[in-house]
Amino acid sequence: MTQTTETPARSTPPSSTPRRRTPRIHRAWFVAAVTFVTIIGAAAFRSLPGLLFDPLNDEFGWSRGTVGLAVSLNLALYGLTAPFAAALMDRYGIRKVVAVALVVIACGSGLTVWMDSAWQLLLCWGLLVGLGSGSMALAFAATVTNRWFTERRGLVTGILTAASASGQLIFLPLLSWIVETHEWRPATVTVSLAALVVVPFVWLLLRDHPADVGLKPYGSDEFVPKPAPVPGAARRAVTVLFKAARTGPFWLLAGTFAICGASTNGLIQTHFVPAAHDHHMPVTAAASLLAVIGVFDIIGTVASGWFTDRFDARRLLAVYYALRGGSLLFLPILLAPTVHPPMIFFIVFYGLDWVATVPPTLALCREQYGDDSAIVFGWVLASHQVGAALVAFLGGVARDAFGSYDVVWYASGALCAAAALMALVIRRRDSEQSVPAISG
Repeated sequence: MTQTTETPARSTPPSSTPRRRTPRIHRAWFVAAVTFVTIIGAAAFRSLPGLLFDPLNDEFGWSRGTVGLAVSLNLALYGLTAPFAAALMDRYGIRKVVAVALVVIACGSGLTVWMDSAWQLLLCWGLLVGLGSGSMALAFAATVTNRWFTERRGLVTGILTAASASGQLIFLPLLSWIVETHEWRPATVTVSLAALVVVPFVWLLLRDHPADVGLKPYGSDEFVPKPAPVPGAARRAVTVLFKAARTGPFWLLAGTFAICGASTNGLIQTHFVPAAHDHHMPVTAAASLLAVIGVFDIIGTVASGWFTDRFDARRLLAVYYALRGGSLLFLPILLAPTVHPPMIFFIVFYGLDWVATVPPTLALCREQYGDDSAIVFGWVLASHQVGAALVAFLGGVARDAFGSYDVVWYASGALCAAAALMALVIRRRDSEQSVPAISG
């Protein structure tokens, strides 16, 4: 009798019991694959801004500063939306938030076809695409990685980060060809359609948590029940910010990542094509060089994830920023009407380092802030995009004022040197210290 009554007592509800038959390939890898494809589809919008400066100037007379302001707003909202999106994913689930974000991106990009005033560019490309893309930011990748993986997190982070570069690789040559042959409006429609095509994949294939399919996270020995939805997403995002802002590592991580954004999205991605065109390089050739950056970015970011699983993230960041800053100092003498071997070397080198900073930065967020790391990383990403936004705008203003981008390249190189020093002074958190999460 005693044995008979004790046997059911050891059972757990079906909703929290992992399946006994573990699939040969863990479901986490399929979720990561869907996430990769989703980020690729949403990355089309990232390929377009640098191609629009000259066409919008030719048609509407808008200066590079004016177009740069719209790109700046887009980049700033991309970052500032990320921590709230991470909290919304905790509240409503990854699938719903990402699907809505893709639709918003499609609407914002598609509506630019009918614009004829600069404020409409700010509204469509700056506000709508900025908000939608912010919900598709790296905080999305961080949330998926944190929920589905306990091992290989650095590698998976590198792979998902590289998805953005893959999108650039796929779309940039195509969009530059469309802009050259069919003008800019068909290119914006292409971006809109690319975002919409991904929505069914997200809705049908993406899952919010391993518990939804009765599995343990990849590499975990214990089944993790799906947590209850966290109410007050906005309040939680702000509360996490206030708590993190009282610590020194947060400001160092935010500062280094702001410089990362300034020297990549804000500088090269936004201004490289018009800067190369200033030196009489064809737009399609300059866009192809950016696409090559995307190729090597995949290699560099995945390798950085592998390194992050094995080496001190602080030293990795210092090396990445120092090398990036040094390469920028040589760029003014490399720009020319044609593509030559030293320029190809720069493109390959810069591509390997493009977002190699993401895996070690995210690893340091996990180390310092535990269960709140996805939201903290969202705020760190916000600083990344604020830095990108400032340089996207100021770079255009500097070009209008000085007639070249030289001062922007040199200033960005100096900032990268400062970021290398900042990374080295981030304190290490002892593994014994617990990092309590913040409740809603």
